[in-house]
Amino acid sequence: MRKPHRLFLIIGLFGLRALGTELRPFTLTPRAVDASSRIDLSGLHEKPAGRTGFLSARNGHIVRPDGTRQRLWGVNITDWTPGSVQIPDKDDAEFQARTLARAGVNVVRLTFLDFTAPRGVIDATRNDTRALDAGQMDKLDWWIAALKKEGIYTDLNLVVGRTYKPGDGVTAADEVGWAKALTIFDPKLIELTKEFAHQLLTHRNPYTSTEYRHEPAIAIVEVLNENSLFDAWYNDRLRPLDAPVRDPNFRPIPAHYSAMLDDLYQAHLAKTLGDDRLAELRKQLGLAPGLAIPRLRPKEFEAAPAEQFQAEAAFYTALERDYYRDFHTYLKDTLGVKSLTLGSNDFLGDQSFYPMVWANTEMDLVDAHVYWQHPSWPGVNNTPQVNDPIWSTVVRLGRAALKGKPFTVSEVNHAFPNDWLCEGVPTLAAYAALQDWDAVMWYTYEPKRRHDHEGYVGDAFDLSHDPVRWTQFTAAALTFLRADVAPARKEVVRNYTPETAYETMRMPRSAGPLFTPNFPADAFLRHRVRIGSFDAPPLPVPAAATTTPIASDTGELSWLTTTAQTGLVTVDSPRSQALIGFVSAHSIQLRHLTAEVENRFCAVQLTSLDEAPIATASRLLLVTGARVENTGTRWNMIRTVAEKGGRAPSVIEPVLGRVTLRGLSGATSVTVTALDGAGRPLSAAIPTPVVNGACEFRIGETVTPWYEIVVER
Repeated sequence: MRKPHRLFLIIGLFGLRALGTELRPFTLTPRAVDASSRIDLSGLHEKPAGRTGFLSARNGHIVRPDGTRQRLWGVNITDWTPGSVQIPDKDDAEFQARTLARAGVNVVRLTFLDFTAPRGVIDATRNDTRALDAGQMDKLDWWIAALKKEGIYTDLNLVVGRTYKPGDGVTAADEVGWAKALTIFDPKLIELTKEFAHQLLTHRNPYTSTEYRHEPAIAIVEVLNENSLFDAWYNDRLRPLDAPVRDPNFRPIPAHYSAMLDDLYQAHLAKTLGDDRLAELRKQLGLAPGLAIPRLRPKEFEAAPAEQFQAEAAFYTALERDYYRDFHTYLKDTLGVKSLTLGSNDFLGDQSFYPMVWANTEMDLVDAHVYWQHPSWPGVNNTPQVNDPIWSTVVRLGRAALKGKPFTVSEVNHAFPNDWLCEGVPTLAAYAALQDWDAVMWYTYEPKRRHDHEGYVGDAFDLSHDPVRWTQFTAAALTFLRADVAPARKEVVRNYTPETAYETMRMPRSAGPLFTPNFPADAFLRHRVRIGSFDAPPLPVPAAATTTPIASDTGELSWLTTTAQTGLVTVDSPRSQALIGFVSAHSIQLRHLTAEVENRFCAVQLTSLDEAPIATASRLLLVTGARVENTGTRWNMIRTVAEKGGRAPSVIEPVLGRVTLRGLSGATSVTVTALDGAGRPLSAAIPTPVVNGACEFRIGETVTPWYEIVVER
């Protein structure tokens, strides 16, 4: 027993030395925010949210009534970690709303509303799930009103985690779990979804005096979350399994629904192929006349004739398109909903969902989800994105963006703990601005009850007390919401025919993440990229990048990759600049920022806290991020999985080194103030003289990830 233990210690000590400096305690303390706190981005927001009317889709973007762009930067609100709550108590909701607004949040996605009370809004006391809980709805009303007051829009989800009961009249209710895929074609489940939508959206909020269907602070109504026939087909869940599955999410469908799908498929084939083509297909498959065409399982994809595979893919596409067309009509025409609508999401970057994206064009928005190194994939965690730009979140998310439709990202994150997670927030904010996307909502923020379970990172996704991702979040909010990074000058469009879109479903994973032969994924790092059509011939393919770094056509972003696998992303715009990745391996000088650091891997963000560019701004925000863990985190021997999540306090690797600022027009001195977990000064700052517009100062000697910089002129 001693030998493995000693080996673990040796590897662990070597790993710490290789990765960076010592981890030191630093915790976020939002309840300590007071008048001396220096960071407050709530002035970015129109207050109350929706003050000038409903957001709408126009010319491929989300706009206000006067046609001006409305970018949305925010979080999901969930309650998976201990001590957290999705719908805060009324005496805490206003504090939570202010905390989010101060960090730059202007949209929240309320995901699991269809849970039973006390987590969601469905009455838990009944034998069905067909009534709302009055107490929970009162808290929800107060919560949405508090968010609205602070200029924060809401995204309401309809079907996420509803667990059906015997009184609902759902066949095999105890087997369907969250009924993924079934909600798209089963009449009873569709009826129940519409009933819930009617109850929620016609509900009148007494604190805003408005029904939710007529509430301009409701930016988006989403129908389904991560729910598609194509995902179920690809992962062999459209057939029943003999053994029960405990996880309610992504369950195989029971036999009753499999038989229903068989009947629907045969009817679709008869309608779309006709007798002669059906007879020919049966002959090709060696089936006797009149026999049913079998639905394919994933193991049969490769060998299946093109006509058979494409006929089944067309069937699922038709089911999903009909579903979304009907639901869009129900929301808009029957209920009179004025908010933007969203169907479901392109949610797995390692398989193709193009037919599902096509089906979602029946709604107002197109959306995607991606996670970098999700903790359910042990063995590949702890790989830096900057070394793998082709599979980056930027590319995997952006593949679903459609010309003429606003594009939103309603879930994304770089999972905790991860030695490289500091790359995620600043990189995506910059490239989302380059791609000219409309919304980014991080998963997730979990409001903590008063003084309960604070001071450490609760799970893989919770940002609420993450001292690295949440401080980075503020600088990134400025980058995205102000469009500090200019949209790419050139737009690259690619088309698919229905047949080529279907065939992407059986391409090997190695063809991803684009599943589009010859189209260079690095185009997403250089230009705006959109899908033009799913019913048009292909367009010319752009040339791949031939040099490194891969530079945006605006000249503001670059992604440096090397044979030594020491990638680096740089952001160099007038108001926001950053060095992200293996900073110490390179000598990069941005127009206003240079950082000489001791850390092997980190992110350094500099952004203006006023509307002026960095050159003339009076206040700047410097955010530094490296590793973050909880006290007592225990890794496996190769640092790919945390076997023990740890406890309070959270500990960070301070970014140590020297920062140089230059090009500060007319500046005479600079004062750099280290901030605490509430954004307050940690200690008295000493002014640093500016000579010829430049100054130098050290960072990291005071343990903090963020600094306020005041420029005197």
